This record gives sequence, C-alpha cells and structure tokens, in this order.
Amino acid sequence: MDEEKTGSFSEREALFYHETIRPGKIEIIASKPMATQRDLSLAYSPGVAVPVEAIAADPSLAARYTARSNLVAVISNGTAILGLGNLGALASKPVMEGKAVLFKRFADVDSIDIELDTEDPDKFIEAVALMEPTFGGINLEDIKAPECFIIEQALRERMNIPIMHDDQHGTAIITAAGLLNACHLTGRDIKDVKIVVNGAGAAAIACTALVKAMGAQHDNVIMCDRSGPITRDRDNLDQWKSAHAVDTDAGSLEEALDGADIFLGLSAAGALKPEWVKKMADKPIIFAMANPVPEIMPDAAKAVRPDAIVATGRSDFPNQVNNVLGFPFIFRGALDVQATAINEEMKIAAARAIAELARQRVPEEVAAAYGVNHKFGTDYIIPAPFDPRLMEIVSSAVAQAAMDTGVAKAPIADMDAYRLSLKARLNPTTSILTNVYEIAKANPKRVVFAEAEEDVVLRAAIQFRDFGYGTPILVGRTKAVADKMHQLGVENPGDFEIQNSADCEFVPEMVDYLYQRLQRKGYTERDVRRMVNQERNVFAALLVALGHGDALISGLTRTFAQTAREINRVLDPKPEALPFGIHMMIGKNHTTFLADTTINERPSAAELAHIAKETAAVARRMGHEPRVAFLSYSTFGNPSGQWLTNIRDAVAMLDAEKPDFEYEGEMAPDAALNDKVMELYPFSRLSGPANVLIMPGLQSANLSAKLLRELAGNATIGPMLIGMEKPVQIAPMTAIAPDVLTLSVLAAAGVVG
Repeated sequence: MDEEKTGSFSEREALFYHETIRPGKIEIIASKPMATQRDLSLAYSPGVAVPVEAIAADPSLAARYTARSNLVAVISNGTAILGLGNLGALASKPVMEGKAVLFKRFADVDSIDIELDTEDPDKFIEAVALMEPTFGGINLEDIKAPECFIIEQALRERMNIPIMHDDQHGTAIITAAGLLNACHLTGRDIKDVKIVVNGAGAAAIACTALVKAMGAQHDNVIMCDRSGPITRDRDNLDQWKSAHAVDTDAGSLEEALDGADIFLGLSAAGALKPEWVKKMADKPIIFAMANPVPEIMPDAAKAVRPDAIVATGRSDFPNQVNNVLGFPFIFRGALDVQATAINEEMKIAAARAIAELARQRVPEEVAAAYGVNHKFGTDYIIPAPFDPRLMEIVSSAVAQAAMDTGVAKAPIADMDAYRLSLKARLNPTTSILTNVYEIAKANPKRVVFAEAEEDVVLRAAIQFRDFGYGTPILVGRTKAVADKMHQLGVENPGDFEIQNSADCEFVPEMVDYLYQRLQRKGYTERDVRRMVNQERNVFAALLVALGHGDALISGLTRTFAQTAREINRVLDPKPEALPFGIHMMIGKNHTTFLADTTINERPSAAELAHIAKETAAVARRMGHEPRVAFLSYSTFGNPSGQWLTNIRDAVAMLDAEKPDFEYEGEMAPDAALNDKVMELYPFSRLSGPANVLIMPGLQSANLSAKLLRELAGNATIGPMLIGMEKPVQIAPMTAIAPDVLTLSVLAAAGVVG
C-alpha cells in the first residue's frame, strides 16, 4: 500500500494501531471472578438458572442481574461512513468499534458494535427491533439520509429503550449548546434571531429541529440545499425538507445571509464566502462545521468581521463542535434511569447543561491539565471535550429530564448521591492524560530520542512528530536510522533531524562543556571525548544541556540505573531538589502513585518528606486530591522494629510544615488502602484510601511497582523521573512504542519532572 498522510498520521501507522497488541479496539472482560469451579457454577450452570427464573417472573430484574442496563449497541450498515460515503457494513466496523471505545472511555458505558449487511430500511428495522432484550440502548451511526430518518422513527415507535442517531442529534445538541452561549454573549434571544442553515442532510435537519424546539421561530430560519433556499413553492422537496420550508424572497445562500444573525454550516468546504459574511448582522455567529475543511476558515471570517463568533468541527480552532461532548453522557443518564426513550426534553436538557458548563469557572486541575485557563467568552462557548465535569453535569441533567417527562422506569431518589457516583465512576487521570497531549500540541518542544536505532523508539519518535507534539531529534548512526525509517514506511527520512556524534557540528562544544564538568572528577579530556563520541546517553544529554533540544527520552538499551548514571554526568538535579521516580498505576476507577521506585535506596526522613510533597503535587496535577500514606510493615507501632524512625520523623516534619494534603503513617498497605482495615484506626488522618504511597526504601518500592504491573494488570506509566534540571524521562527496557510516546509527551509538556 502506498504511504499516504491522513490527518496527522500515516496510513501505515493507523493500520499498525488497529493491528498491534490484538486486532481491533475492543475485548470482553468478565466482571465476576472466574477462578474456581464454584465461580463457574454460579456464572453458568446450575447457578444461572436462578436469575433466569427471576427475570422470567419479573422482566425489570434484567437490569439488576445482567449487564443490559449498561449495554448500548452501536449499529450501522455503512452507507455513510464518516466522509467516505457508502463503503458497506464490514468497512464500517473500525468506526463502530471506535464509537464503542468512546462510550467506555468517557462514560463507562459498555458497548458492542453491530454491522448489518443490508440497505433495506425494513430489514434493518426488523433486525434491530428483535435485539431489544439484549441492549439498554441503541446508538445508530453512519446511515445515509433519508433512510436514517425512517429507521430511527420506526425504531423509536417500536422499541421501549433509548434510540438515538448520533450523526443527527449529537451534532444538534452540541451546536445548540454553543448557540445558546453565543446568543448570550451577543445579547440575543434565540426567539428573535435570524438563522441561515446551509445543508439539508441528517445533521442539518436535526440541528434545525432542535433549535426550533428551543425557541427559534420557524419563519426566522432559512434552510438551503444545493438548489438554494428551501421554500414552500419548490416541488422537489421530500417530507423532511418540506418541514422546514419557508416563504422568502432570497434566491440564494448569499441573499439569505443578508442581515442574518447566525450561519449554521453542515455542507461543504468553502461554501461561505468572506464577502457574504460582511452582509450579516452585527456580531455574527458562524458555525462552519464541514469536516475536515469548514465552510469558511475562522481566520478568514475574522478578517472581514472581527466581531464574529466562530465555531468549527476542528480541534485546532476554538469552539469545537464535538459529538463526544454529548452522546456518552446522554446515554449514561438515560441508562441510569432505564429511560424508555431519548426525547426532545432530554436533548434540550443536555444542550443547556453543556452550555452552562462552559460558563462556569474552570477548576484549577482542568486548567493546569490543558495548560490554558479557559474562560467563558467568544473563544470558549463550548466546553473542552475532555472536561471531566461533563460526566456529572450532563448525565444528571439528562436523567432528571427523563424523570420529569415520565420516561424513566427507575427514577433516582437522591440526585446528589447520583452526581457523586458519576464523579467517582471514571478515573480522572485518563482525562488529564488526554489533556497533557493537548498541552504538548499547543507548545511543541524538541525532544531528543537517544536510542533512535531501536524500532520501538523510532516508532514513538515518528508518532511524536506526526501527531503534532513537537520535533523529535533522533540520535544514532545516520544511515542506520534512515534505513529503519524506510522500513517503517517513512517516505522522507531527510525531513527528520538526525544527530550522529561521528559528524555532529556540536561535538567540540560538547567536549569543552563536559570537560569543565568532569575534569576534577577523575576524567581526562581524552576520556570525555570518548564519552561524547561513543555513549549515546551522554551525547543526547549534551544536546539538551547546550540548548539544542528541550527534553530527553532514553532507557530502552540500558538499565534505569546505568542510563541515569550516564545522564547525570551531564545534567544536574534542580536546585535543592532530590531526583526520584514515580510509577503511576492506572485502574478503571482509580490511580495510585508509588514513590520512590527508582533511585534512593534508603531515603532519610527529610528525603521521604520531600518525596511525599513532590509526589502529592504530581497527583494533584493529574486530577487527584492527594491522600499520602507512608508505608511500612508496621501500622502505628505494631509490630515494633528498627526501621521505623525515618518514617515517623518524616511524618513529624510534615506536621511542622502543615502541607495542604492529607498524609498518615507509618502504616501497612492494608491500613492505607482497605476501608475495613482503616476502620480499626479511627484516629487516622486519611479520609479515604490512600492514592499516594511513599515507600520506605528502593527495594520495597521497586518490587511493589513491578509486582503490581505484572500481577494486577493495571496500566502503568513510569517510572517518571522527577527533580532534574531539564525534562528527562527514562523508559523501562521492556517499553513498547506507546509507553515511550507517553513519557516523551510528559517530558515535553512539563507536567511531571
């Protein structure tokens, strides 16, 4: 296959992503123990007969005894895949798997993709309707118009569970939220605005219907298709277009825009001309949502109308209309009350909740994660897609609307408790890490990849550049690195900066710099020259030290200790800082930070206190309120022993400093993590299980981190190196490309280090 660029990555890289580890993007994991014969007997025969009989007697118990109440089907026939057209059911599977992943990632909704090989609406409807006992909701996707209207309406009438065609209503809900805020900022009332919609497909019709349901007047909305404004005297309209026909003298999109307050574009690139924007009303509102190229680029619109508010479907401009702000949380709320439908009131509630969220002050941890202090205004009318507050605010609004309109079969009695449960349902680290990648994109840095001849490192470096996180500087033999890039499908290796000590122009400068550092530590100039020419970690670290790179990633070909020793010949710790390592163990609902897992063999009390404060700061930057436990084999003196003094003194030092986080110790792991064991110590200062574990020494810390990684199955990031004067990360020798990429982005973004 010829290598072609698609967005910010290559076709080869996209295929590798879908192929590697295991094919596809989803798997099924049992939610109950399956280790013993008794487990299997309860899971299947004979134990399964008990819930079978219970559900047969009372069908509502399916929500209690099966996964149905948290299970959504993502269903397509592939007739309108993204912007690619009708490529068939099987070709739509990667997209539907992706949608299933988004459901899980953003709202903890389990989802199964189903591809139906038919373009006959009646067959499609029959197939989906027969699956009602299996699912708690149906998300329709990538079905062409007008069949999508027919299918959705028929299924809503026939089925007693939530049905939503996201291509229509997801876009409409986010658009409506943005319009509410744009109108608020410009002093408009949606009941009075003049709107021009360009496009008459599924999304355009859904957007138009929803803004009318929210107060826009029918006669104030002109919809245009390829033939121009949709008017009542046209004889080429289907029932869905004719529902939005109006009487107007405008004969073209240009004429319709004269004096218009709002332009909604769901059409094609370049459809809105700058000279037409000039004719719009003061402070025009322009939603140019064609993808990947909008109807008008924001800078072009602003050039002729600096007072305009502009939104697009793109992440590289302010005000992105992104469906992921809506559909996961709409289904979350609908499922949690066992709604029988997703009605207009629930959609409006979602839109208003999203709009209100954008007006709220952005919490410090969210602002820190994005690297930008988002503030409600013309460039922030729609919340960021990864704002962790969406789960709580949108889902609870949808659930409340379902109850208020009588479609909730399982109303929630305590909405405050429900909101708290939503906040706890997802691990905030996953959102924060996503935001870290956005920080790197917004502030690209030059990262030195010290071992660029390694496939894993080179693949990560290519991704680092292709995804827009910054510029990789590749250290290695020039021909060897270029040959590897050719093997990985890079067409122009010459576009990458390769630094080879054999011919690098900076070598004389490097030798002088390093000799000044090491001449009184037993090294001759000849020794230094040999190091610069032969030791890649030394050479790579010198690139950073001398300002030819901003950050460094290494570790694949040396142990952590050896790599650290080589880098330390060149780079120092931060002033008054103690370098140490953190492993971040990421579970479904929680993240635990372990320190020091890499460097300090037997930390002093002062060093333990320092490690605790710095690790707590990292935890907070990752979206967690730190609860620090100083771990030991002893819990508050039981049993006694000779290795407890350092821990107790570290706690005493924090007592004197009074830091702004919870801490306690000395304590065994179960006293720090197990609620029942914690109840035995009511005097403990921890309000809940600890999420920052400070180990008494390197041996216990390193063993614990590696055991948890191998046995617990949690995702692990690290070790993350903290406390160096320049951003440096040392990957484990067993790292794969995504691990190296994550550490390089963390180094570039400056979130840890």
